Amino acid sequence: MNRVRISRFSAWRPLSALLLAVSLTACVVYPARGPYVAGVVAVAPPAPEVEVVGVAPAPGYVWIGGYWNWVGGRHVWVRGYWAPPHPGYYWVPHAWVRVGGGWRLRAGYWARR
Repeated sequence: MNRVRISRFSAWRPLSALLLAVSLTACVVYPARGPYVAGVVAVAPPAPEVEVVGVAPAPGYVWIGGYWNWVGGRHVWVRGYWAPPHPGYYWVPHAWVRVGGGWRLRAGYWARR
C-alpha cells in the first residue's frame, strides 16, 4: 500500500494564496487631490512677466516668449528665448486655456503658414 505523506505546511498553501489574493484586490489608487487633476489646474496663471527681448542673435531668429508653467504645485515662469527660424512656419505661443472650472496649458508650437 502506498502512503501519501502530507507536509504540515501544505495545508497553509491554499490559505496563504487566498490571503494574498484578498490583500491585492483591496489595493485602490486614487488620483492626487489638490489644484492639479488630469492636466487641469484650479489656480489661474498670473499676469505674464515683462521680458527684455534684446537683439536677435542672427537674422530671421524668432522670439519664443516666456510663459507660466505648472511645476511642483505652483506656477513657475519659463523665460523666453531666441530660436532659429523654421522656413514656412510661424510660432504659436504657449497659452493657458479655460477648461471647465480650471486652466490647462496649451504648449506653444510651430504652425505651417
